[in-house]
Amino acid sequence: MIGPKAYIHLDRLKQNISIVKNEIGDKNLMVIVKANGYGHGALNISSYIDLDSNIIFAVFTIDEAIELRKGGIKNSILIFCRIQKEWIELACKYKLWINACDYEDLILLSQFYDAKGYCPEIHLKFDTGMTRLGFNVTDHEKIFQFINQNSFLNVIGIYSHFATADEGELSYAEYQLSLFNDILSKSQELDINFQFIHCSNSGSFLNLPSSLFNTIRVGMLIYGVSPSNEVKINVDFKPVMSFCGPIVNIRSVGPGVQVSYGGVYETKKNTNIGVIQTGFADGFPRPWYKDGFISYKGKHYSIAGRVCMDQFMVDFGDTKPNIGDEVLIFGKKDDDEIPIELISEKIDSTPYVLLTAIQGRTKRIIS
Repeated sequence: MIGPKAYIHLDRLKQNISIVKNEIGDKNLMVIVKANGYGHGALNISSYIDLDSNIIFAVFTIDEAIELRKGGIKNSILIFCRIQKEWIELACKYKLWINACDYEDLILLSQFYDAKGYCPEIHLKFDTGMTRLGFNVTDHEKIFQFINQNSFLNVIGIYSHFATADEGELSYAEYQLSLFNDILSKSQELDINFQFIHCSNSGSFLNLPSSLFNTIRVGMLIYGVSPSNEVKINVDFKPVMSFCGPIVNIRSVGPGVQVSYGGVYETKKNTNIGVIQTGFADGFPRPWYKDGFISYKGKHYSIAGRVCMDQFMVDFGDTKPNIGDEVLIFGKKDDDEIPIELISEKIDSTPYVLLTAIQGRTKRIIS
């Protein structure tokens, strides 16, 4: 089928996971596969690494979790979004871990237990500075008192999330970490122990080793991509995805020819303009047309004009490529390589945005 393809290199995924596991030793590993595995295909990723039954998966919604269960994933799965009354029963049915982040969540779960005699396993989330989901750190005594008074609630984990651990300046992340450590100390004073304690993300894994508790949460690094342009990967992580598009037309034109919408690109000499059947509806980063390029047989060629919804054009110069060949948009495949980090920095975006945008008619090919 002609169209954009995202090649998923499972050998690189295996290597990336091995690097992380070697670093963390006997700690628990939690792999983030939300947002369709950061664009890689959540089931593609999970099915490959679920042979290690100790690996935990994390998603955002219950729908994502159920999709993994129906796909045959038996590993533990944590849901990050705030609990909703209507799906607590489903969480029990599919044996999913849930996130409690507000006092009302605990009330809801205790009421569910009173009515059913059971409830899902729970991770408590504290907000240490993200100002998103999470208990206020000042409410820890109230929360822990409730847990002690309602010991039937199966609270197995506690966690928080960094706001700036993937940046060069770490003072705020260290402040968040100190708050989280204070909360842990208070829980220990009340004889509340947690099987799973996690506060890390890819940035803190690289940048803040003191944040590595008994459970290590890693997302972007597993996919072989740096979490930000301020944090460099110094070990041999490899990009798991190569995003490519097929050449479907070649037109030889002279100088002064306008290309694509608005005529913002104009040829300077006799040249070959190729049409690539991939557009911003498929996940191509549209702003990348300015000074952007693709790779073909080891060489870079400029994008010619604005990216269309379904296609974009490339100025191949004197090269006359073969119709049906593919160009590399980002990743690493054969002799072609364009780091997604380079593109995200040039267009003032992030690899997270670019990877999770891969959708539309893009076909994922296990490689």
